[in-house]
Amino acid sequence: MTLDLSSLNREQLAAVEATEGPCLILAGAGSGKTRALTYRVAYLISEKKISPENILVMTFTNRAAAEMVERIKQLTDNSASQPVMGTFHSFCARLLRKEGAALGLPPGFAIYDESDALDCVKQAMANLAIPTLKTSPHGVRSTISGAKNELISSLEYPQYARGFYQETVAKIYLEYQKILEKNHALDFDDLLLYVIKLFQKDTTILTKYQIQFRYILIDEYQDTNPAQYLISQYLAKRNKNICVVGDASQSIYSFRGADFRNIVNFQKDYPGTKVFNLEQNYRSTQNILDAAHSIISKNKSHPILKLWTEKSSGEKLEIVEARSEVDEALFLLNVITSETKQSIPLTDFAILYRTNAQSRSLEEQFLKAGIPYKLVGGVSFYQRKEIKDVLSYLRLLQNPNDSVSLKRAEKIGKGRLAKFMEILTETSVNFDKYNSLDFMDLILSKTGYLAYLDDGTEEGKMRVENVKELRSVAEEFPTLTDFLENVALVEAGDNPRKKNKDGVTLMTLHNAKGLEFPTVFMVGMEEGLFPHSRSMLDVNELEEERRLCYVGITRAKKKLYLTYARARLFFGTRSNNLVSRFLSDIPKDLISSNTNFKDRDQFLDDVTSDNDDWLNT
Repeated sequence: MTLDLSSLNREQLAAVEATEGPCLILAGAGSGKTRALTYRVAYLISEKKISPENILVMTFTNRAAAEMVERIKQLTDNSASQPVMGTFHSFCARLLRKEGAALGLPPGFAIYDESDALDCVKQAMANLAIPTLKTSPHGVRSTISGAKNELISSLEYPQYARGFYQETVAKIYLEYQKILEKNHALDFDDLLLYVIKLFQKDTTILTKYQIQFRYILIDEYQDTNPAQYLISQYLAKRNKNICVVGDASQSIYSFRGADFRNIVNFQKDYPGTKVFNLEQNYRSTQNILDAAHSIISKNKSHPILKLWTEKSSGEKLEIVEARSEVDEALFLLNVITSETKQSIPLTDFAILYRTNAQSRSLEEQFLKAGIPYKLVGGVSFYQRKEIKDVLSYLRLLQNPNDSVSLKRAEKIGKGRLAKFMEILTETSVNFDKYNSLDFMDLILSKTGYLAYLDDGTEEGKMRVENVKELRSVAEEFPTLTDFLENVALVEAGDNPRKKNKDGVTLMTLHNAKGLEFPTVFMVGMEEGLFPHSRSMLDVNELEEERRLCYVGITRAKKKLYLTYARARLFFGTRSNNLVSRFLSDIPKDLISSNTNFKDRDQFLDDVTSDNDDWLNT
């Protein structure tokens, strides 16, 4: 069977046919990188007559691997033999099953998932009599994972530890690893580390796999961490037939250990690398691509591709100013309702936001309007663990006989429950003098719950933001009874999300990577929110915020709305907001003339001279 390459563009074809030596495919958003990668594998098998078992393909998700397997089957008409394909972790697990005895691993070793690993951290802390009241097991687990991704073992970590927290983690890390070894178990990070140890210890085994995998292909190379980078270096050292695909402009997972410098430095690592730029976009209109480029081009630490399309310029971007977060949500509903009357399905629309906490006001308005929606990569606001925890305390204040809430409060920690009981006694005398926000602040301060959540990880910070957003809701209700009644109505409401999966998509920008939608709304385009306040003082973090914005914009196929609120009740505080600097980067000729967007200087003048009472809405 001759492989038909006629569907590939010139640069894709060149990348497919350049099979020998190191190859770097810089693939912009929507440029057909999966097609190029799939055809390259098929070309090796069909045209170069390379045995599939001599080809190793690394992907970052099992879904991507499964999709690629099916495409390769169709292209090669060969269902019997396929390349070795999967994620780094699945590849390492299979390799250790075969070769782990060289490290003393039993063939039936267990692989602990995140929940199992967390239980081991808790066991280690209990063994060391380290209380969880001030040291979060989640935070410790995340710190240990980060250390392993940086190739720092439990024996080496103490020399890097600085300060009380890291010194505490060092003790737990040692005990944690002893528990894993005693249980003949590896966590997910160990799968990578043990393969590196194996290659370093036994060159015979390393050589065996170097000989077997004559051709190595790695997808999403910008998302590799130091351990994955080193594994690929070891395997490719003999033949140097390594092809990596990725785009530094879409590197948005540094909080997971990803290092975009791996793709930036690839040519230094492999002299003589052939480089192919996939810049033709098959997804978006030129106006959308130009807007994305105007933002990402401000980054200086990595190469920038200039995407183009054979499609028309398309509609101009809509930048919309709302008076508040509620008005912002109502605007989206109005547009979506109007469009669906023209027989456009709800699945055509996606709403993207920077933080999980932003979903709360959107969800509430969608529920009230009866518009079906689906949350991708998360749970609805009131079902999040930290929200249910705080609500259990508040419900106990209102009704101390609530056994369900008491059971949940007990699980949060005995020390925190004891502090809560002090609040219960303190407020019982003058219960009516407290409003719902007073009660919440008392709970958060006395139990130390926010400090417990803020374990230094990205996830911990998001949990804190969610609780602070709950304060925003509490501020709207003068009494605890009113507040809890509202929450109950929202929770028990006629939730269309559960009844209809074919609704509007709500998700964070991080979860949107790899997806596309005809119409995209990017909300909360305000300084401090996006770019996030945590990135303001760090050049590298600000560049990653730009990359995140670039990823969001390039999800849109036809229509893009960028919205911001002049005042937002967020984290329990209503504040005036500066327009995001990212909006000011977009050339005016790409923005619809109907928009009421003002640049930041105009906006500041407007805020200071505005005597209306919109801030109180």
